[in-house]
Amino acid sequence: MTSSNAITRPVVLGEDARSHALAQRLGLALTSTPGSDDLWLHYGEQGLVLGGDKRQFGAPIRADLVGGSVAHRREFGGGRGQLIARACGLKQGISPDIIDATAGLGRDSAVLASLGSRVLMIERHPAVAALLLDALERARRQEALNALTQRLFFAEGDSSQTLSALIAASSVAPQVIHLDPMYPHQDKSALVKKEMRLFRRLVGDDADAPRLLAQALDLATHRVVVKRPKGAPPIEGPSPSHEIVSKNSRYDLYVHRSLKPSR
Repeated sequence: MTSSNAITRPVVLGEDARSHALAQRLGLALTSTPGSDDLWLHYGEQGLVLGGDKRQFGAPIRADLVGGSVAHRREFGGGRGQLIARACGLKQGISPDIIDATAGLGRDSAVLASLGSRVLMIERHPAVAALLLDALERARRQEALNALTQRLFFAEGDSSQTLSALIAASSVAPQVIHLDPMYPHQDKSALVKKEMRLFRRLVGDDADAPRLLAQALDLATHRVVVKRPKGAPPIEGPSPSHEIVSKNSRYDLYVHRSLKPSR
């Protein structure tokens, strides 16, 4: 998840040393009593969470790379037959290295890693990056998850500006680059998920998606995969090679060459 037009700077809620360190690292205000309009980061019993007014945004959210919806997708999502796996080229004998250049809460990255790919998660919004890093550190403390966490890598930075440098500093090859930029919806109805409202309040829309796509197309050795809402136009730039469509979303594929089985 990326954004160049963040709408709200959160505060850090808490008075302990860990909260102080987070506020200092992110350059955010520290408070014990957030205002009614504030978004806030807080270390809860299950890790770092992001929250705000419950009537608008519902319960606080946190990144979780192993439980919740990620666990459900891992167990019941259809394995390599699910949409994102097909779009990224995973099949028998093929587990490409993947750059998730708009990682957000890391759910897609975790699913792809659970299917055998090494995945570099890149996130540029500092608050979202803090949530993601906290989730990765929690997962790494569970010995049973070693096989999964050894395939997950993290980098904080602006993919639209420094994607090449972020990839070069990692050990993950850019065979496939996955993009899921924030789409500028105008619908303000109650049907919009409260979690999505919270993220839009925090990061806004991704106006620089065309620049990110251009960089991804230059760097990916095999394909670029872009998640879009069903019915939305492709990102401005070259036309996709083809698309994979589901009920509510689709993947635009920009294919340079075929992925081959590992020898």
